[in-house]
Amino acid sequence: MKKTGAQIIVELLERQGIRTVAGIPGGATLPLYDALAESNIRHVLTRHEQGAGFMAQGMARVTGKAAVCFGTSGPGATNLLTAIADARLDSIPMVAITGQVPSSMIGTDAFQEVDTYGLTLPITKHNFLVRSTEELLKVIPLAFEIAESGRPGPVVVDIPKDVQTREIEFEAWPEPGRPAAPIAPDAGTMARMAQMIREAKRPVLYIGGGITASGCCAELRELARKNAIPVACTLMGLGTMATDDPLNLGMLGMHGSRGTNYALEETDLLIAMGVRFDDRATGKLEEFCPQAAIIHVDIDKSEIDKLRPSNLAVAADAALVMRQLLALVEGNERTDWMKRIAHLRALHPEDGRTPEDIRHPLGLIRAVAETLDPDTVVATDVGQHQMWVAQSYPFRAPRTLLTSGGLGTMGFGMPAAIGAALAQPGKRVVCFSGDGSILMNIQELATLADLGLPVTVIILNNGHLGLVRQQQELFYGNRITASKFATTPDFAALARAFGLRGMNLAHADDPQTALADALTGEGPCIVDMPIDYAENVYPMVPPGAANRDMIGGEANA
Repeated sequence: MKKTGAQIIVELLERQGIRTVAGIPGGATLPLYDALAESNIRHVLTRHEQGAGFMAQGMARVTGKAAVCFGTSGPGATNLLTAIADARLDSIPMVAITGQVPSSMIGTDAFQEVDTYGLTLPITKHNFLVRSTEELLKVIPLAFEIAESGRPGPVVVDIPKDVQTREIEFEAWPEPGRPAAPIAPDAGTMARMAQMIREAKRPVLYIGGGITASGCCAELRELARKNAIPVACTLMGLGTMATDDPLNLGMLGMHGSRGTNYALEETDLLIAMGVRFDDRATGKLEEFCPQAAIIHVDIDKSEIDKLRPSNLAVAADAALVMRQLLALVEGNERTDWMKRIAHLRALHPEDGRTPEDIRHPLGLIRAVAETLDPDTVVATDVGQHQMWVAQSYPFRAPRTLLTSGGLGTMGFGMPAAIGAALAQPGKRVVCFSGDGSILMNIQELATLADLGLPVTVIILNNGHLGLVRQQQELFYGNRITASKFATTPDFAALARAFGLRGMNLAHADDPQTALADALTGEGPCIVDMPIDYAENVYPMVPPGAANRDMIGGEANA
């Protein structure tokens, strides 16, 4: 059969199961888009390539499968960089296909030429500069295999224009790329792990996004219950256990609960699974879990012992580890440890921090949760609202929280929510944002209007870069510099200008009813909720301090 490179790319994407692609065309990708016109793949025309990258992330985060975005050469590729780096730090499978100037012009500073390969080398799991049309038959399936194997991550495929236009003849299509078989743990290592758990008096499971990626949330819950091991979650681990599970300690770290951070001070065995000992979770690293022996389980062996030495290293797939462990450990009620955990929770209750008033951030978040189905996907941007959601939204299932954990990218939320809605047609998706974050990718309101998806964006509007202001107040002598906005747009009016429903809850006669309408009505809706700029996220661990040194929170209870 004879096909052009562009036709080969599109056909291989179809065979890979790709049904939706987000992007913006340009001169270097016009052959690809011409071939796409003959395809059943749905193309979502975004208003900025960063939005396309985050939409692909939204699709990937809710499905666990690699999603695809397109960008042209030069600025198209550079606009994708932030979304690619974000996917790398949060281990999200994504394939970004970028156009490149013709092969003969590479290195000549041609119009819209940039070294995409060199720029993306440090922020991808792998990247390719395709040199011939024949290579596409190998590279495209391999990109998906790499993106989804082991620790997931983004892969960039940079394709010169002449590689797209050249026609070649070949005999058969390659098999679609599939994830490699997961890495199984060593039997001796597993026996030692089971023994350490058996001998521990006060164990804690410290889990993160790797549990969701490996698909072993049910096994996690079974192990925790069988052996009475409380579970502390990172931001990326929220949803792996239901919030109201008696063994779920909730989030640890900088804005984690007091009871959780204090429990970790007392643990004698930390079972770290699918986590990388991020500074926002551990606080001052050398004082994190000071009494504990450490078992570190991670699919990426480069993460083990990178930041904190382990007593037992297990470089393997978390699901395989969990399943073997369940067969090795005996039931254990750990009565004394459970009593101590209950005591810490009673001393530091979280429920008392949640006011009823919908005009308070925590009250608003609770009202949203009470209105929506338990498995509703919630996206956030980055800032105070992100931490309030992490602290108080009752996540009950994996892949229901989409948030930028590692890179902390403002502007992530709305396009990620659009991607999630594309991946699960008909289901409501909610995005919590701030007045600073929403403006980072506000142009994607036009994309949302085009698509008419059931996405509700709730803007907690305090006229500031809230988390920056909070740190300036607490740690910089209340010198508020460059964190207060002189002008705040009317976001409800702005939404209407884009052709969307928009409302300001401060102007509503009945804010509860208005919020319910925003969450259950037809199509997209943008909600502006003015909040008190002085509200802070508590508790908080000061930068560089140990987790035990939390400030605030108690007085707010």
